Amino acid sequence: MLIWFLPVFLVLLMIGLPVFFSLLAAPGALLILNGQERDLTLLYRNLYNGMDSFPLMAIPFFMLAGELMNRGGITQRLVEFSQALMGHLRGGLAQVNILSSILFAGLSGSAVADTSALGSMLIPAMEKEGYSRRFAAAITAASSVIGPIIPPSGIMIIYAYVMGESVAALFLAGIVPGVLVGVGLMVAVRLMANRYQLPEAKRVVFEKVEIGRMESVVSFLLVRLNLGLILSQFVPSGADATATTHWLIFLASLLAAHGLMLGLRRQVSHEFRLICKRAVVPLQTPVLILGGILAGVFTPTEAAAVAVAYAIFIGFGVLRTMTLADLPDVLTRAGITSSVVLLLVGAAMSFKTVVSLSHAPEQLASFILTLSENPLILLFLINLLLFIVGMFLDAGPAIIILGPILGPVFADLGVESVHFAIIMCVNLTVGLATPPMGLVLFVAAAVSHERVTTIARAILPFLAIEIAVIFLITFVPAISLTVPRLTGFLN
Repeated sequence: MLIWFLPVFLVLLMIGLPVFFSLLAAPGALLILNGQERDLTLLYRNLYNGMDSFPLMAIPFFMLAGELMNRGGITQRLVEFSQALMGHLRGGLAQVNILSSILFAGLSGSAVADTSALGSMLIPAMEKEGYSRRFAAAITAASSVIGPIIPPSGIMIIYAYVMGESVAALFLAGIVPGVLVGVGLMVAVRLMANRYQLPEAKRVVFEKVEIGRMESVVSFLLVRLNLGLILSQFVPSGADATATTHWLIFLASLLAAHGLMLGLRRQVSHEFRLICKRAVVPLQTPVLILGGILAGVFTPTEAAAVAVAYAIFIGFGVLRTMTLADLPDVLTRAGITSSVVLLLVGAAMSFKTVVSLSHAPEQLASFILTLSENPLILLFLINLLLFIVGMFLDAGPAIIILGPILGPVFADLGVESVHFAIIMCVNLTVGLATPPMGLVLFVAAAVSHERVTTIARAILPFLAIEIAVIFLITFVPAISLTVPRLTGFLN
């Protein structure tokens, strides 16, 4: 009887019941009909227990960091930086849109935040430059799915929590796939530029670009510090080198970095240099998060708290673009968004309990193995299943429901667990931009004032690129596994 939980859940979704209530009502009703009223306590007990987790605290912190940076004018700086780099290309603003999504992904990790923040700024600008509104909305929605793939990523935190994986390993495994999605979209835009007569290439000229004294000093120091750290890694020091030797190497690397920046300074215009300096402070956020995790300084949850502290520091102390009056609205928005995600996680954990009682994982595993014993064929079929699920269900609940069912099956078939995690996360993330229920489509429609059906038609070529990248990630495991292996987070 309990095996019917999934069809009942889908029916409740189709009649318009919110996902949170559907996740609780479907198994609850079946437990009553099955005479297992005593097991109903598992639902509301696991609803709380599913949210009461230290690793999940990273989600509200990352949400808050994203809101603080968006309110502090970070988005504007990233768009200007992207425009200075790529605005002169044919179809330049579309390329800027994609590059901005890649950069913004390192700050928020949310596709919805990406669509809302960048869409409200770039869609009107693209329309003014001669792009159709539906094209502008479509490329914004398509590129926003990069947000949850490149770290930090909320859905990867959820997957790691449910499946017991390393958050750091998943974060590192998502870097190359996320960049690959962005590059694929850029290539698609370039190929479409002549055919669809996208606006001609135009050199972007920024006027009256200003930078505060504090921001200029901080940017100056951060660039040389980061470059110096990178250069110091290429200097052989030996296993028995003393602390004094390491400091001397670092100081020499700092001097080399300073000399290199002085050389580059003469090659670019004053305006371009200011645009780059204004982007340094925001772009330090993913460096801070990933660098701290990789160095073992703090956990992913602590990294999220550090990101909030850094956002407050740059918003109030460096850029001075925020005031205390902005905090109530920022905290409210972050709190509402976080509560929605955490309630879904809690409800999905309750749903997962009934899944285990129904023995559905064992039955599904047996059924999958009857289709084929070839992991490659099964991965192809599972990608189709995940793509269909992603059309109707948000990524977070889908991961919690399907992860414990599918993960062990493919682990037994020899598929690396981190590899399968990235396949699942990327596939379900692309589902956020897939008709008919893709969430970012509705956000893009609200921002652009364009109909969802119109955007859905315009986004199809970009979805084809993203699907091709999914299959590339699926059948070439090195794309997602190389970085975590090189850094020692995956044996």
